[in-house]
Amino acid sequence: MKKTSLTLAMTLAFLGTTSQIHAAGFQLAEYSSTGLGRAFAGEAAMADNAASQSRNPAMLSYLEGRQLSAGGIYVVPNIDVTGDIAISSPVFGDQVMHVPASAHDVAGPALVPNFYYSNQLNDQWTWGLTVNSNYGLATEIDKTHAAALFGNETAITTVEFNPNIAYKVNQQLTIGAGVRVVYGEGSISATTPYWVDGIKYNPAVPAEVAARLPESGTSLKAMEGDDISYGWKAGASWQINPQHRIGLAYHSGVELELDGYASGLLYDGGQDLSIEGYLPIELPAFAELATHHQISEKFALHASINWTQWSVFDELVAYFPGEQKPISGVDSDLVKNENFKDNWRYAVGGTYQLNHDWALRAGLALDTTAVEDDYRTTTIPDADRLWFSVGAGYQATENLTIDFAATYIKMYGDAPINEAQDLAGLALVNFSGEATGDVWLAGIQFSYKM
Repeated sequence: MKKTSLTLAMTLAFLGTTSQIHAAGFQLAEYSSTGLGRAFAGEAAMADNAASQSRNPAMLSYLEGRQLSAGGIYVVPNIDVTGDIAISSPVFGDQVMHVPASAHDVAGPALVPNFYYSNQLNDQWTWGLTVNSNYGLATEIDKTHAAALFGNETAITTVEFNPNIAYKVNQQLTIGAGVRVVYGEGSISATTPYWVDGIKYNPAVPAEVAARLPESGTSLKAMEGDDISYGWKAGASWQINPQHRIGLAYHSGVELELDGYASGLLYDGGQDLSIEGYLPIELPAFAELATHHQISEKFALHASINWTQWSVFDELVAYFPGEQKPISGVDSDLVKNENFKDNWRYAVGGTYQLNHDWALRAGLALDTTAVEDDYRTTTIPDADRLWFSVGAGYQATENLTIDFAATYIKMYGDAPINEAQDLAGLALVNFSGEATGDVWLAGIQFSYKM
């Protein structure tokens, strides 16, 4: 049994909105700087370059000859979780201890790269290949931070390898399909916050109670590993007339069954134990309905409606089938209730052909949250998001196009957080606060017709 994170799924869950509020849940939207310039409006109906197959494989039929497209989007998040912790315990009697627990800039910047290739075999068949990332995260607070009990470090890196093929049925209808091969590696840890030492070494606390409290910075749970799984996608395009096009695409869910090992004081009691286990999770299916309208010779309008089946992300349960169980002796452990709901995204954008060399783009989008207020946590502080995007394309040579884009994303509306955690059966720890923040994205894309 390979060393795979029992809670890579939990890590994935954390990735979407602590370090990147630019997509709901733990989805990445940043597959191309070309689309970024119009807030990804109309993507399932667009055929700018080889990157178009990432959203809708049917769009390959619109690409002539052989094409390459590669680039990256740099993500600069500014995410704060503000609030405090209330600690109640029989040790304190009726008193409740309050501790400030705000965390600022919990996520660092990250680069999301991409690569695409398309090859037109004949007038009807075209195939392509994508290598990009649909999930990614890196968040960290100090291991003795007041909220470290809820998680102090989370990291995930994923790569999706995606071969696609498209068939042109006639001048109006094209269809396409592809295979999703998803590789991911991740890590997560939770540690003892500093204020535990204040309780542990308080002379008024009974010695038998103090002995049960771990030192600040002690690892409570630590997990890391990798996994690979598969899915599929399909799409179609209807060319109503030369000026108007509709695209529809569907990406299946990807089922992961993560097997590996669990460690940390809450699982191994500080002993040198090898605890085998696995955690099943389904990455949600998603779909897009998009339109492209060539309003005039110079101006085109694009629009999209996206749906993601986040309701499949209900809870995380780890199972321990091996002979070595956690110190509690359980066969399974409810890691966390998530209770996500399906979310919708709405986008509208435009492209203006300024002259032969330059095309200008802009777009707006509303990305609704996948988290109900009652279930938002410090590690998934999701909220509705507003997108404001601009971009440009430069025809550098007859075969080379360079696209530039920038986007500002703002959390919209309130995002209250109320989360509770048990501390070794001795105290109940409650976090109360809210999440605020924004994200800047900047990207560049190079597309070449071979």
